[in-house]
Amino acid sequence: MAAALPGERQWRGSPLPILGEFTVSLPPLVEPAAELTVDEIRRYSRHLIIPDVGVEGQKRLKNARVLCVGAGGLGSPALMYLAAAGVGTLGIVDFDTVDESNLQRQIIHGVSDVGRAKAESASASIREINPLVEVKIHNTALDRDNVKEIFAQYDLIVDGTDNFATRYLVNDAAVLLGKPYVWGSIYRFDGQASVFWAEHGPCYRCLYPEPPPPGMVPSCAEGGVLGVLCASIGSIQVNEAIKLLAGVGESLVGRLMVYDALEMSYRKIKVRKDPNCALCGENPTVTDLLADYEDFCGAVSTEAQEAVVDATVTAGELKAWQDAGKEIFLVDVREPAEFEIVRIPGSTLIPKGDIVSGHALGKLPQDRQIVLHCKSGVRSAEALAALKAAGFRDAVHLQGGVLSWIRQVDPSLPAY
Repeated sequence: MAAALPGERQWRGSPLPILGEFTVSLPPLVEPAAELTVDEIRRYSRHLIIPDVGVEGQKRLKNARVLCVGAGGLGSPALMYLAAAGVGTLGIVDFDTVDESNLQRQIIHGVSDVGRAKAESASASIREINPLVEVKIHNTALDRDNVKEIFAQYDLIVDGTDNFATRYLVNDAAVLLGKPYVWGSIYRFDGQASVFWAEHGPCYRCLYPEPPPPGMVPSCAEGGVLGVLCASIGSIQVNEAIKLLAGVGESLVGRLMVYDALEMSYRKIKVRKDPNCALCGENPTVTDLLADYEDFCGAVSTEAQEAVVDATVTAGELKAWQDAGKEIFLVDVREPAEFEIVRIPGSTLIPKGDIVSGHALGKLPQDRQIVLHCKSGVRSAEALAALKAAGFRDAVHLQGGVLSWIRQVDPSLPAY
Protein backbone atom coordinates (compact mmCIF):
# COMPACT_ATOMS: atom_id res chain seq x y z
CA MET A 1 0.00 0.00 0.00
CA ALA A 2 1.42 4.06 -0.51
CA ALA A 3 -0.27 7.18 -1.84
CA ALA A 4 -1.81 10.59 -1.80
CA LEU A 5 -1.66 13.36 -1.01
CA PRO A 6 -0.97 17.02 -0.70
CA GLY A 7 -3.84 17.37 -3.15
CA GLU A 8 -6.14 16.28 -0.35
CA ARG A 9 -6.32 19.87 0.85
CA GLN A 10 -7.86 20.91 -2.45
CA TRP A 11 -11.38 19.66 -1.84
CA ARG A 12 -11.92 20.82 1.74
CA GLY A 13 -12.66 24.42 0.86
CA SER A 14 -10.79 27.49 2.12
CA PRO A 15 -7.05 27.11 2.69
CA LEU A 16 -5.97 26.17 6.18
CA PRO A 17 -4.00 28.86 8.08
CA ILE A 18 -0.26 28.51 8.56
CA LEU A 19 0.45 27.51 12.13
CA GLY A 20 1.41 29.95 14.82
CA GLU A 21 2.27 28.72 18.30
CA PHE A 22 0.27 25.54 18.81
CA THR A 23 1.76 22.37 20.24
CA VAL A 24 0.54 19.42 22.24
CA SER A 25 2.62 17.67 24.90
CA LEU A 26 1.24 14.30 25.93
CA PRO A 27 2.03 11.75 28.64
CA PRO A 28 3.78 8.50 27.63
CA LEU A 29 1.47 6.17 25.75
CA VAL A 30 2.80 2.96 27.35
CA GLU A 31 4.22 1.84 30.66
CA PRO A 32 7.90 0.86 30.79
CA ALA A 33 9.04 -2.74 30.65
CA ALA A 34 10.51 -4.21 33.83
CA GLU A 35 14.11 -4.11 32.64
CA LEU A 36 16.55 -4.01 29.76
CA THR A 37 18.86 -6.92 29.14
CA VAL A 38 22.61 -6.54 28.72
CA ASP A 39 22.19 -7.11 24.97
CA GLU A 40 19.51 -4.42 24.81
CA ILE A 41 21.67 -1.95 26.71
CA ARG A 42 24.50 -2.51 24.24
CA ARG A 43 22.20 -2.26 21.21
CA TYR A 44 20.32 0.86 22.29
CA SER A 45 23.19 2.70 24.01
CA ARG A 46 22.89 5.75 21.73
CA HIS A 47 19.29 6.13 22.85
CA LEU A 48 20.09 5.57 26.50
CA ILE A 49 22.53 8.48 26.68
CA ILE A 50 19.90 10.92 25.37
CA PRO A 51 18.49 12.55 28.52
CA ASP A 52 14.96 12.79 27.11
CA VAL A 53 14.91 9.08 26.28
CA GLY A 54 17.22 7.32 28.70
CA VAL A 55 16.62 3.90 30.19
CA GLU A 56 13.03 4.73 31.09
CA GLY A 57 12.13 5.78 27.55
CA GLN A 58 13.79 2.73 26.04
CA LYS A 59 11.86 0.49 28.43
CA ARG A 60 8.65 2.08 27.15
CA LEU A 61 9.67 1.38 23.55
CA LYS A 62 10.41 -2.22 24.52
CA ASN A 63 6.94 -2.57 26.02
CA ALA A 64 5.18 -0.91 23.06
CA ARG A 65 3.02 -2.62 20.46
CA VAL A 66 2.88 -0.78 17.14
CA LEU A 67 0.94 -1.76 14.03
CA CYS A 68 2.04 -0.63 10.57
CA VAL A 69 -0.81 -0.58 8.07
CA GLY A 70 0.97 -1.31 4.82
CA ALA A 71 4.50 -2.51 4.08
CA GLY A 72 4.92 -0.33 1.02
CA GLY A 73 6.47 3.09 0.43
CA LEU A 74 5.79 4.58 3.87
CA GLY A 75 5.64 1.27 5.70
CA SER A 76 9.14 0.27 4.56
CA PRO A 77 11.16 3.01 6.33
CA ALA A 78 8.68 3.10 9.19
CA LEU A 79 9.03 -0.60 9.96
CA MET A 80 12.81 -0.54 9.61
CA TYR A 81 13.31 2.39 11.97
CA LEU A 82 10.70 1.21 14.47
CA ALA A 83 12.54 -2.11 14.60
CA ALA A 84 15.94 -0.46 14.92
CA ALA A 85 14.58 1.78 17.69
CA GLY A 86 13.61 -1.25 19.77
CA VAL A 87 9.82 -1.21 19.64
CA GLY A 88 9.06 -4.53 21.32
CA THR A 89 6.19 -5.74 19.15
CA LEU A 90 5.66 -4.76 15.53
CA GLY A 91 2.55 -5.74 13.60
CA ILE A 92 2.36 -5.69 9.81
CA VAL A 93 -0.94 -5.77 7.95
CA ASP A 94 -0.63 -6.07 4.17
CA PHE A 95 -2.21 -8.45 1.66
CA ASP A 96 -0.12 -7.46 -1.36
CA THR A 97 2.91 -9.14 -2.93
CA VAL A 98 6.22 -7.54 -3.89
CA ASP A 99 6.34 -6.28 -7.45
CA GLU A 100 9.41 -5.10 -9.35
CA SER A 101 7.97 -1.58 -9.58
CA ASN A 102 7.92 -1.44 -5.74
CA LEU A 103 11.70 -1.65 -5.42
CA GLN A 104 12.26 1.99 -6.43
CA ARG A 105 10.93 3.13 -3.04
CA GLN A 106 9.89 0.17 -0.86
CA ILE A 107 13.36 -0.43 0.53
CA ILE A 108 12.40 -3.12 3.02
CA HIS A 109 12.08 -5.51 0.05
CA GLY A 110 14.74 -6.78 -2.35
CA VAL A 111 14.98 -8.40 -5.76
CA SER A 112 14.74 -11.89 -4.28
CA ASP A 113 11.43 -10.90 -2.64
CA VAL A 114 9.57 -10.23 -5.91
CA GLY A 115 6.39 -12.31 -5.85
CA ARG A 116 6.61 -12.83 -2.09
CA ALA A 117 3.96 -11.57 0.34
CA LYS A 118 4.99 -8.10 1.49
CA ALA A 119 4.20 -8.84 5.13
CA GLU A 120 6.47 -11.87 5.09
CA SER A 121 9.24 -10.07 3.20
CA ALA A 122 9.11 -7.16 5.63
CA SER A 123 9.15 -9.51 8.60
CA ALA A 124 12.33 -11.18 7.32
CA SER A 125 14.05 -7.81 6.92
CA ILE A 126 13.04 -6.77 10.42
CA ARG A 127 14.57 -9.93 11.86
CA GLU A 128 17.85 -9.00 10.17
CA ILE A 129 17.69 -5.48 11.61
CA ASN A 130 16.70 -6.45 15.14
CA PRO A 131 16.02 -10.05 16.22
CA LEU A 132 14.90 -8.78 19.62
CA VAL A 133 11.66 -7.44 18.10
CA GLU A 134 8.58 -9.67 18.01
CA VAL A 135 6.87 -9.45 14.61
CA LYS A 136 3.20 -10.27 14.09
CA ILE A 137 2.06 -10.77 10.51
CA HIS A 138 -1.48 -10.01 9.35
CA ASN A 139 -1.34 -11.17 5.73
CA THR A 140 -4.82 -9.94 4.91
CA ALA A 141 -6.72 -6.99 3.50
CA LEU A 142 -7.84 -4.64 6.24
CA ASP A 143 -11.64 -4.31 6.24
CA ARG A 144 -14.55 -3.48 8.52
CA ASP A 145 -14.80 -7.11 9.65
CA ASN A 146 -11.24 -7.45 10.97
CA VAL A 147 -9.96 -3.93 11.64
CA LYS A 148 -11.18 -3.62 15.23
CA GLU A 149 -9.86 -7.04 16.20
CA ILE A 150 -6.45 -6.27 14.71
CA PHE A 151 -6.18 -2.72 16.07
CA ALA A 152 -7.16 -3.84 19.58
CA GLN A 153 -3.86 -5.74 19.86
CA TYR A 154 -1.74 -2.58 19.55
CA ASP A 155 -1.05 0.68 21.39
CA LEU A 156 -0.36 2.79 18.32
CA ILE A 157 -1.15 2.63 14.61
CA VAL A 158 1.18 3.90 11.87
CA ASP A 159 -0.84 4.52 8.70
CA GLY A 160 0.98 3.85 5.43
CA THR A 161 -2.10 3.33 3.27
CA ASP A 162 -2.36 4.49 -0.33
CA ASN A 163 -6.09 4.83 -0.91
CA PHE A 164 -8.90 6.86 0.58
CA ALA A 165 -11.19 3.96 1.46
CA THR A 166 -8.60 2.35 3.75
CA ARG A 167 -7.56 5.74 5.09
CA TYR A 168 -11.07 6.52 6.33
CA LEU A 169 -11.41 2.97 7.65
CA VAL A 170 -8.19 3.36 9.68
CA ASN A 171 -9.31 6.70 11.06
CA ASP A 172 -12.79 5.53 12.02
CA ALA A 173 -11.56 2.36 13.70
CA ALA A 174 -8.88 4.27 15.60
CA VAL A 175 -11.39 6.84 16.88
CA LEU A 176 -13.94 4.20 17.88
CA LEU A 177 -11.26 2.24 19.77
CA GLY A 178 -9.64 5.33 21.30
CA LYS A 179 -6.32 4.63 19.54
CA PRO A 180 -3.88 7.29 18.34
CA TYR A 181 -2.37 6.91 14.92
CA VAL A 182 0.41 8.52 12.94
CA TRP A 183 -0.60 9.43 9.41
CA GLY A 184 1.50 10.09 6.33
CA SER A 185 0.82 10.91 2.71
CA ILE A 186 3.07 11.15 -0.35
CA TYR A 187 2.73 12.17 -4.01
CA ARG A 188 5.43 13.07 -6.51
CA PHE A 189 7.64 15.57 -4.57
CA ASP A 190 5.14 16.43 -1.83
CA GLY A 191 4.42 14.84 1.52
CA GLN A 192 2.30 15.37 4.62
CA ALA A 193 2.35 13.96 8.12
CA SER A 194 0.28 14.36 11.27
CA VAL A 195 -0.93 12.57 14.38
CA PHE A 196 -4.64 11.99 14.83
CA TRP A 197 -5.97 11.22 18.29
CA ALA A 198 -9.56 12.22 18.95
CA GLU A 199 -9.06 12.17 22.73
CA HIS A 200 -6.54 15.00 22.50
CA GLY A 201 -7.23 16.69 19.17
CA PRO A 202 -8.73 16.30 15.71
CA CYS A 203 -9.25 13.14 13.68
CA TYR A 204 -8.73 12.73 9.94
CA ARG A 205 -12.40 13.56 9.31
CA CYS A 206 -11.93 16.91 11.06
CA LEU A 207 -9.35 17.77 8.41
CA TYR A 208 -11.06 16.04 5.47
CA PRO A 209 -14.78 15.55 6.26
CA GLU A 210 -15.48 14.06 2.84
CA PRO A 211 -13.32 12.18 0.35
CA PRO A 212 -12.43 13.97 -2.90
CA PRO A 213 -14.58 13.50 -5.98
CA PRO A 214 -13.55 10.38 -7.93
CA GLY A 215 -10.59 11.04 -10.19
CA MET A 216 -9.72 14.43 -8.66
CA VAL A 217 -6.64 13.25 -6.76
CA PRO A 218 -4.48 10.79 -8.70
CA SER A 219 -2.79 7.91 -6.94
CA CYS A 220 0.97 7.38 -6.87
CA ALA A 221 0.46 4.62 -9.44
CA GLU A 222 -0.98 7.25 -11.78
CA GLY A 223 1.10 10.30 -10.87
CA GLY A 224 4.31 8.80 -9.50
CA VAL A 225 6.32 9.44 -6.36
CA LEU A 226 9.96 10.27 -5.73
CA GLY A 227 11.34 7.20 -4.01
CA VAL A 228 13.30 9.03 -1.33
CA LEU A 229 10.19 11.01 -0.34
CA CYS A 230 8.94 7.80 1.31
CA ALA A 231 11.96 7.87 3.62
CA SER A 232 11.43 11.54 4.45
CA ILE A 233 7.79 11.14 5.48
CA GLY A 234 8.19 7.64 6.91
CA SER A 235 10.97 8.90 9.18
CA ILE A 236 8.75 11.72 10.41
CA GLN A 237 6.08 9.14 11.22
CA VAL A 238 8.55 7.07 13.25
CA ASN A 239 9.78 10.18 15.02
CA GLU A 240 6.20 10.97 16.05
CA ALA A 241 5.61 7.36 17.10
CA ILE A 242 8.67 7.34 19.36
CA LYS A 243 7.65 10.64 20.94
CA LEU A 244 4.15 9.34 21.66
CA LEU A 245 5.38 6.04 23.11
CA ALA A 246 8.07 7.56 25.28
CA GLY A 247 6.19 10.73 26.19
CA VAL A 248 8.84 13.17 24.96
CA GLY A 249 8.70 16.31 22.88
CA GLU A 250 5.66 17.97 21.36
CA SER A 251 3.38 15.85 19.20
CA LEU A 252 1.98 16.70 15.78
CA VAL A 253 -1.53 16.28 17.23
CA GLY A 254 -3.39 19.31 15.93
CA ARG A 255 -0.71 20.10 13.38
CA LEU A 256 -0.20 19.12 9.76
CA MET A 257 3.38 18.99 8.52
CA VAL A 258 3.64 19.75 4.80
CA TYR A 259 6.90 18.99 3.01
CA ASP A 260 7.97 20.12 -0.47
CA ALA A 261 11.03 18.17 -1.59
CA LEU A 262 11.66 20.39 -4.63
CA GLU A 263 11.81 23.56 -2.54
CA MET A 264 13.19 21.69 0.49
CA SER A 265 10.63 23.42 2.67
CA TYR A 266 8.46 22.42 5.63
CA ARG A 267 5.28 24.16 6.72
CA LYS A 268 3.11 23.54 9.76
CA ILE A 269 -0.62 24.05 9.49
CA LYS A 270 -2.96 24.19 12.45
CA VAL A 271 -5.73 21.59 12.42
CA ARG A 272 -8.51 22.26 14.91
CA LYS A 273 -10.92 19.67 16.24
CA ASP A 274 -14.21 20.13 14.42
CA PRO A 275 -17.13 20.27 16.88
CA ASN A 276 -19.39 19.24 13.99
CA CYS A 277 -17.24 16.26 12.95
CA ALA A 278 -19.47 13.33 12.03
CA LEU A 279 -17.24 10.96 13.98
CA CYS A 280 -15.56 12.73 16.91
CA GLY A 281 -17.69 15.88 17.18
CA GLU A 282 -20.14 16.89 19.88
CA ASN A 283 -23.05 15.11 18.21
CA PRO A 284 -21.56 12.34 16.09
CA THR A 285 -23.63 10.74 13.35
CA VAL A 286 -21.05 8.05 12.57
CA THR A 287 -21.10 5.77 15.60
CA ASP A 288 -19.78 2.59 14.00
CA LEU A 289 -17.78 1.55 10.97
CA LEU A 290 -19.41 2.22 7.61
CA ALA A 291 -20.87 -0.70 5.70
CA ASP A 292 -18.80 0.02 2.57
CA TYR A 293 -15.82 2.38 2.52
CA GLU A 294 -15.22 1.85 -1.18
CA ASP A 295 -18.74 3.11 -1.84
CA PHE A 296 -18.23 6.04 0.57
CA CYS A 297 -15.10 7.12 -1.28
CA GLY A 298 -16.56 6.44 -4.73
CA ALA A 299 -13.60 5.01 -6.62
CA VAL A 300 -15.48 5.77 -9.84
CA SER A 301 -18.17 8.41 -10.18
CA THR A 302 -21.78 7.49 -10.79
CA GLU A 303 -21.58 9.12 -14.22
CA ALA A 304 -18.59 6.95 -15.14
CA GLN A 305 -20.29 3.81 -13.89
CA GLU A 306 -23.29 4.58 -16.05
CA ALA A 307 -21.19 5.53 -19.07
CA VAL A 308 -19.33 2.21 -19.28
CA VAL A 309 -22.49 0.08 -19.35
CA ASP A 310 -22.58 -1.55 -22.82
CA ALA A 311 -19.64 0.70 -23.80
CA THR A 312 -16.67 -1.40 -22.74
CA VAL A 313 -14.37 -3.54 -24.88
CA THR A 314 -11.71 -6.03 -23.82
CA ALA A 315 -8.11 -6.00 -24.97
CA GLY A 316 -8.82 -9.06 -27.14
CA GLU A 317 -11.76 -7.33 -28.81
CA LEU A 318 -9.71 -4.20 -29.48
CA LYS A 319 -6.92 -6.29 -31.04
CA ALA A 320 -9.49 -8.08 -33.22
CA TRP A 321 -10.85 -4.72 -34.38
CA GLN A 322 -7.36 -3.56 -35.31
CA ASP A 323 -6.55 -6.80 -37.14
CA ALA A 324 -9.82 -6.58 -39.07
CA GLY A 325 -9.01 -3.02 -40.18
CA LYS A 326 -11.99 -1.45 -38.39
CA GLU A 327 -12.01 2.34 -38.51
CA ILE A 328 -11.26 3.28 -34.92
CA PHE A 329 -9.71 6.31 -33.21
CA LEU A 330 -7.75 5.03 -30.20
CA VAL A 331 -7.28 7.71 -27.54
CA ASP A 332 -4.80 7.38 -24.68
CA VAL A 333 -6.09 9.60 -21.84
CA ARG A 334 -3.01 9.21 -19.61
CA GLU A 335 -0.35 11.87 -19.02
CA PRO A 336 2.57 12.48 -21.44
CA ALA A 337 5.15 10.88 -19.09
CA GLU A 338 3.09 7.67 -18.99
CA PHE A 339 2.71 7.71 -22.77
CA GLU A 340 6.51 7.78 -23.07
CA ILE A 341 6.83 4.63 -20.92
CA VAL A 342 4.50 2.39 -22.91
CA ARG A 343 1.67 2.80 -25.40
CA ILE A 344 -0.77 0.72 -27.40
CA PRO A 345 0.13 0.83 -31.11
CA GLY A 346 -1.93 3.33 -33.04
CA SER A 347 -3.02 5.37 -30.02
CA THR A 348 -3.19 9.15 -29.88
CA LEU A 349 -2.39 10.97 -26.62
CA ILE A 350 -5.16 13.27 -25.36
CA PRO A 351 -4.96 13.57 -21.53
CA LYS A 352 -8.17 13.08 -19.59
CA GLY A 353 -8.13 16.65 -18.31
CA ASP A 354 -8.33 18.03 -21.84
CA ILE A 355 -11.34 15.83 -22.57
CA VAL A 356 -13.19 16.57 -19.34
CA SER A 357 -12.60 20.32 -19.73
CA GLY A 358 -13.90 20.17 -23.33
CA HIS A 359 -10.71 21.62 -24.82
CA ALA A 360 -9.95 18.50 -26.86
CA LEU A 361 -13.42 17.69 -28.15
CA GLY A 362 -12.68 19.36 -31.47
CA LYS A 363 -9.82 16.87 -32.07
CA LEU A 364 -12.15 13.89 -31.98
CA PRO A 365 -13.60 12.51 -35.24
CA GLN A 366 -17.30 12.01 -35.76
CA ASP A 367 -16.92 9.32 -38.44
CA ARG A 368 -14.83 6.72 -36.56
CA GLN A 369 -15.30 4.49 -33.53
CA ILE A 370 -13.65 6.24 -30.57
CA VAL A 371 -11.92 3.93 -28.07
CA LEU A 372 -10.52 5.45 -24.89
CA HIS A 373 -7.95 3.84 -22.65
CA CYS A 374 -5.76 4.71 -19.65
CA LYS A 375 -3.54 2.63 -17.36
CA SER A 376 -6.21 0.51 -15.66
CA GLY A 377 -9.62 1.76 -16.81
CA VAL A 378 -10.62 4.33 -14.17
CA ARG A 379 -9.56 7.51 -15.95
CA SER A 380 -10.86 6.31 -19.30
CA ALA A 381 -14.26 5.66 -17.69
CA GLU A 382 -14.34 9.25 -16.42
CA ALA A 383 -13.32 10.54 -19.85
CA LEU A 384 -15.98 8.37 -21.48
CA ALA A 385 -18.64 9.94 -19.27
CA ALA A 386 -17.54 13.39 -20.49
CA LEU A 387 -17.68 12.25 -24.14
CA LYS A 388 -21.14 10.74 -23.71
CA ALA A 389 -22.35 13.99 -22.17
CA ALA A 390 -20.90 15.87 -25.17
CA GLY A 391 -22.85 13.72 -27.63
CA PHE A 392 -20.33 11.02 -28.58
CA ARG A 393 -22.83 8.24 -27.95
CA ASP A 394 -20.88 5.45 -29.68
CA ALA A 395 -17.60 5.97 -27.82
CA VAL A 396 -16.29 3.06 -25.73
CA HIS A 397 -13.41 2.45 -23.36
CA LEU A 398 -10.90 -0.36 -22.89
CA GLN A 399 -11.50 -2.52 -19.83
CA GLY A 400 -8.36 -2.73 -17.73
CA GLY A 401 -6.46 -0.19 -19.81
CA VAL A 402 -2.94 -0.63 -21.08
CA LEU A 403 -2.19 -3.12 -18.30
CA SER A 404 -4.89 -5.40 -19.69
CA TRP A 405 -3.42 -4.99 -23.18
CA ILE A 406 -0.01 -6.07 -21.88
CA ARG A 407 -1.43 -9.11 -20.09
CA GLN A 408 -3.70 -10.29 -22.88
CA VAL A 409 -2.11 -9.10 -26.12
CA ASP A 410 1.56 -8.14 -25.84
CA PRO A 411 3.43 -9.28 -22.70
CA SER A 412 6.69 -7.96 -24.16
CA LEU A 413 5.62 -4.39 -23.33
CA PRO A 414 6.73 -2.98 -19.95
CA ALA A 415 4.12 -2.63 -17.20
CA TYR A 416 4.53 0.17 -14.68
